[in-house]
Amino acid sequence: MLAKFPGRCTRCLEPIRVGDEIVGSRGEANVWVHADCGSELALPGLAAPPAAGAARAMTASTSRAPKAPKAPKAPKAPKAPKAPKAPKAPMAAPDGATFVYTDGACSGNPGPGGWAWAIDRDQFASGAERPSTNQRMEIRAALEAVTAISGPLVVVSDSTYVVNCFRDRWWDGWLKRGWTTSAKKPVANRDLWEPLVTAVNDRGDVAFQWVKGHSGHEMNDLVDQLAVAASLGRD
Repeated sequence: MLAKFPGRCTRCLEPIRVGDEIVGSRGEANVWVHADCGSELALPGLAAPPAAGAARAMTASTSRAPKAPKAPKAPKAPKAPKAPKAPKAPMAAPDGATFVYTDGACSGNPGPGGWAWAIDRDQFASGAERPSTNQRMEIRAALEAVTAISGPLVVVSDSTYVVNCFRDRWWDGWLKRGWTTSAKKPVANRDLWEPLVTAVNDRGDVAFQWVKGHSGHEMNDLVDQLAVAASLGRD
């Protein structure tokens, strides 16, 4: 502050003139020193400036310490792959069942179609539908076999469309939904599915099993040849 009145510095004993910069002594009224004298050495009761080291310590203690950086998050462990679903067991063959092999073929899709079933090389049948599709001919072959052969029966087909319908009971949902799929669309080929489902349920002695097509299975190859020949109009 600036002196408003003349006086004497209690440090250097030199006069204090009006307008000189002065500082006061703490705890003592009307005791003044030149500002320079006060900054050089602390007088009793005078507020002396802190030493440089103390000032740094004070600054460090009063200032906030910087936050430690957050530790990076540990990467998430990869999810274990889902175990593949176990394949469903095939339908059990009824006691004393006859095994009949069925297949369908189509030259183009749609195009001229053919179906065939065979118990062996002496007992078989085939036919044609124009135009048709591969799926229609697979269903038609199973329908012809079920309606032509009496007694306990196992229908062996290379069509998962046909086999899974009965193994997984797709037909049960179709009936409950009024012949619509789970996507609320009409079931394709209902004109063939409906009589086949009805015949199988009425009989209660028919099972369906799958065989890999074109794998060298003698009877599957035979019905494939018969269905292709029928689609081409050959006897």
